[in-house]
Amino acid sequence: MGLALQQARVAMVQGEVPVGAVVVCDGQVIAVGHNCPVGGHDPSAHAEMQALRAAAQALGNYRLPECELYVTLEPCVMCAGAIMHARVKRVVYGAADPKTGACGSVVDLFAEPRLNHHAEVLGGVMRDECVGILQTFFSERRAAAKARRSSAAGDTAGETPTSTPGSLN
Repeated sequence: MGLALQQARVAMVQGEVPVGAVVVCDGQVIAVGHNCPVGGHDPSAHAEMQALRAAAQALGNYRLPECELYVTLEPCVMCAGAIMHARVKRVVYGAADPKTGACGSVVDLFAEPRLNHHAEVLGGVMRDECVGILQTFFSERRAAAKARRSSAAGDTAGETPTSTPGSLN
């Protein structure tokens, strides 16, 4: 999970929501990924998707039945679907996602009996660190937005409205 947190920091530096993922096979790291949907103009470029794609390339197979995925944030429905299709053995995540989590926070796709693959899921690993990086990112983002609004308000303060042709001023 420490390596997944490093990947989350890479995403944060790039202005992306700081989520990182790592795929491990037979005790060896075979792929890493971090969030990059904004910069990549790709709604599917979540950390898990990036790591799964890299792992499939590394192994030469889209099926990853002996692999474990470590991710700093509970996977969403899209990522859970990809994890299932890849037949990942186990998913380990840090922070729960109460808005889009598909491992139990909102829905639990891995416990759905009508689906044909059920990865083992373990949540809460290094939870405080994973929550902390997300809180820091969003806190800094809110502060920057507030500063921009204050600056914009300051730019117009003291200006007097001007009359334009055809206006009632």
